[in-house]
Amino acid sequence: MDLAAERTLVTGAGGFIGSHLTEALLAMGCPVRCLVSYRARGDRGWLDPCVSGAPGLEVLAGDVRDPQIAAEAVAGCSVVFHLAALVGIPFSYRSPASYVETNVRGTLNLLQAARAAGVRRFVHTSTSEVYGQALVVPTAEDAPPRAQSPYAATKSAADQLALSFHHSFGLPVSVIRPFNTYGPRQSARAVVPAIVSQIAAGCRTIRLGALDPARDFTFVDDTVRGFIAVAGAEDAVGEVVNVGAGHEVTVAGICAVIQEVMGVSLPVEVDPARIRPSGSEILRLVADNRKAAALTGWRPRFQGPAGLRDGVRRTVAWFRQPQPAAQSGPPVYAV
Repeated sequence: MDLAAERTLVTGAGGFIGSHLTEALLAMGCPVRCLVSYRARGDRGWLDPCVSGAPGLEVLAGDVRDPQIAAEAVAGCSVVFHLAALVGIPFSYRSPASYVETNVRGTLNLLQAARAAGVRRFVHTSTSEVYGQALVVPTAEDAPPRAQSPYAATKSAADQLALSFHHSFGLPVSVIRPFNTYGPRQSARAVVPAIVSQIAAGCRTIRLGALDPARDFTFVDDTVRGFIAVAGAEDAVGEVVNVGAGHEVTVAGICAVIQEVMGVSLPVEVDPARIRPSGSEILRLVADNRKAAALTGWRPRFQGPAGLRDGVRRTVAWFRQPQPAAQSGPPVYAV
């Protein structure tokens, strides 16, 4: 599929990954409609400082929990990238019902609208968190889901709902499963910007959650290329596709890389407020990314220790620049 010739909807476009995806699609010449969460002050998240006024850009404010908004957003679009979600794991312990409403019911609304509109491709965004503590690491797409937080449970439910629309109604759905994406514009609630921001603020000690868990840190440019590759691959219809660098780094390890890049050496303390409930922590999340390569030709460019260091350098450089006001409002919302 030639995406440049397709009118495309991106939900959650004002967020971290969504804004990068929108930029990439516009650069390809693709007309893009962006669904962003309504905010009383009228800002549109990262779209305002990054792509405001770009040719081919249309912005719609609304909420995926509203079926009418979902139908309006999908109308006239042939490709849907569905990224809108509540994404903060800690808040999901406090307010699981809101995650069900946004992540499950919101996805249902988009799927029903896409089915009625006859879209040519629906790319649903999953998360590596659905694997939980997998029995096999690196983890492939056929691993059984094991949700260990309300957030992961709602994302797993939304994944199955999306795939059910493919099997039941023939909707051309692909599920993309990104691993721990990092890069410019990421919220400070995530570990990489949390470390960078503490160092940049002159803190004498870096305070983090558990230091032993290992993650597959994937630079946002690679994640966005994964979205585009999955959308354009006919073999990816009806499939779940991991997008991750395939490189395992502990939280302590990524902290050491960031300190090296920023030229500091600071002690690290564990902040009890950042610790997950014992049964909710996942010790290892690493992508088996061979299926993505086989079905779509996608491979990570920021790969291995050198690729991670390059991605961190780019991220740090962005955080060191004067930043425009963006993402006002609750940081856990991707829409």
